[in-house]
Amino acid sequence: MAKDKKDKGEMKSQIVAFKVDEDLAEFLDKLPNKSEFIRRAILAQFSLNCPLCTGSGVVARGVHDHFCEVISEHSVRPCEKCKTPVSFPLSPDGVVAADKLRIEQFLKGGPLYCAKCFPSVPPCDDCGWHVMMEKVAEHFKKVHSHS
Repeated sequence: MAKDKKDKGEMKSQIVAFKVDEDLAEFLDKLPNKSEFIRRAILAQFSLNCPLCTGSGVVARGVHDHFCEVISEHSVRPCEKCKTPVSFPLSPDGVVAADKLRIEQFLKGGPLYCAKCFPSVPPCDDCGWHVMMEKVAEHFKKVHSHS
């Protein structure tokens, strides 16, 4: 796998190759954006499409206006460990370096910890996410099981 750097070296993407039969290869080659189609298909398989845009990347103005307010009012959740309220951004852009790993973990589906608790929670040996010991079994079922 090769790694490409994008956006000032902050965001990395990986090229993944896989074999398909001739008919599927022909179908994919006819698409205007093969990579985007494959990404969407994978996300749909994992049910990770955006609940607002359903994977299209676009929402109607009314939906946007309504949920903009809802999102701004609900950008705080309790720390997984100490229950202190923790605000979080919608993307890691602009997050200070000291908080980047902690926020990225949450944005990718992991637990959210406050800046004080995060370093005290051990990282998973497999993925690096910080997970409290009493939640390790749940973490492995959710993140590492392929069933």
